[in-house]
Amino acid sequence: MLVGVAFDIPEPWGGELTRRRVDAGDPAGAHVPAHLTLLGPTEVDPERLPDIERHLARVAAAHRPFPLHLRGTGTFRPLTQVVFVVVAAGISECEQLAEQVRSIPALERELRFPYHPHVTVAQDVSTDSLDAVYEDLSGFEARWEVDGFTLYEHGPEGRWRARRDFPLGGWSGGSAPPDGSSGGSTLEGSAGASAPPDGSSGGSAPGGSALDGSTLEGSAGASPAGSS
Repeated sequence: MLVGVAFDIPEPWGGELTRRRVDAGDPAGAHVPAHLTLLGPTEVDPERLPDIERHLARVAAAHRPFPLHLRGTGTFRPLTQVVFVVVAAGISECEQLAEQVRSIPALERELRFPYHPHVTVAQDVSTDSLDAVYEDLSGFEARWEVDGFTLYEHGPEGRWRARRDFPLGGWSGGSAPPDGSSGGSTLEGSAGASAPPDGSSGGSAPGGSALDGSTLEGSAGASPAGSS
């Protein structure tokens, strides 16, 4: 089965970025809310899910909530036809989370490009549409505190659905952190959870129940062009 990990972009910014993606003609925007991927689509053995969830609970509990700042736009062109909103602050925290999420054999995967946190706002649409999104969101800015992430699974109906939220908690070791409750959250949840994993460069994405190609559905949250 396929799984992925991501956190959503809270309102009012998430809705703005999602609408702009729809306006650009990107079909993924209709069913995939704006999000930032930590782990792109990854094939796992269903029997390993309990181990994976325990691992993610420990990763989340060992990290404190952190401020994230989005500002302006970037692009992976010409390598891939993607325009994204840039992570201006919180990059190292996203990188650390992404690395630790992948730190068990069950979630290891070869990245096509170095991991680069970003929020895709248009992919595989016309050059004019990509240019327009790049310009229209050049002044975009948002700040909030990320307080968790979500594990997604790709269902038999071909859509991504939230399986479980993992709140960040600052666990310092000792006894294992609580397992927490089982998923079922929506993509429009809290600032730090319930969003499809992202990784601008192809794949499939979990959104209200579906993931898009520039996010969970493609590379494992990696980017083809380093930072931008």
